[in-house]
Amino acid sequence: MASLRPLGDLLREWRCRRGLSQLDLATETEISTRHLSFLETGRSSPSRDMLLRLAEHLQIPLRERNVLLAAAGFAAVFPERELADPALDVIRKAIDVILTVHRPFPAFVVDRHWTLVASNDALTPFLGGIDPSLYEPPVNVLRLTLHPGGLAPRLANYHEWRSHVLDKLHHQITRTGDPVLAELRQELRSYPAPSGSGLATAPSSLDQQCHRIVVPFQLRTDGGTLSFFSTTTIFGTPIDITLSELSLESFYPADSATATALQKAADARQQSSPNSAAPHAVSPVAHSF
Repeated sequence: MASLRPLGDLLREWRCRRGLSQLDLATETEISTRHLSFLETGRSSPSRDMLLRLAEHLQIPLRERNVLLAAAGFAAVFPERELADPALDVIRKAIDVILTVHRPFPAFVVDRHWTLVASNDALTPFLGGIDPSLYEPPVNVLRLTLHPGGLAPRLANYHEWRSHVLDKLHHQITRTGDPVLAELRQELRSYPAPSGSGLATAPSSLDQQCHRIVVPFQLRTDGGTLSFFSTTTIFGTPIDITLSELSLESFYPADSATATALQKAADARQQSSPNSAAPHAVSPVAHSF
């Protein structure tokens, strides 16, 4: 846990990060502006329930809510278990089911820093030629995607996808204030654009439709360009820090050619290794796409 700062400073920082005035927050939490001001200046101390109510309205991540509680002299409320903890067994099973039924389309789970936690390995046949160091644990999905030694040279819409990734990181940093994510964003920004990245593959009619509604992920392969759109799923109303920081990234084919290529790759893997299609347990760190 980070070194403790005065509670008032933390409350003021989160309020300002959310763009709220003292009057706004006081009104939302049904307390007086004077009382909130006293809390921020340290002239008053909140009860644990009051602090949790403020944190809820400020949409503070669970990890940081524990920091607020500690700064106020209270014990942590939200546990942080390892994903391998027996208490999360039902969650691991749920993740495994989701990853498995999503095949042959790619899906993976990441933590708050975009570290790969688990995957259904649907993209594995298309990831040859990547710098082996990028596969060394912990594998960062964004680094693997935009690094010159990663997928960057094969992204047909490199600049579009890079902008999408950096914009997503910006919003995540604004919401959480996470310094690790801020460092990751600076690192990704420093990567040089791969040669030829200004040339985009001509999109099909379905790709053009996809471009009008979402930013596609387009990957050049020996068999042609694969085109995907993606969704992000998080667990609702978590009270465990680990669970609150997991997200499931699911990719869907944006055209019939991509769907066909993925199915053929899955069929080939099944024929060469009959057990490859069987569900595999989600481990705390499962580094395969």
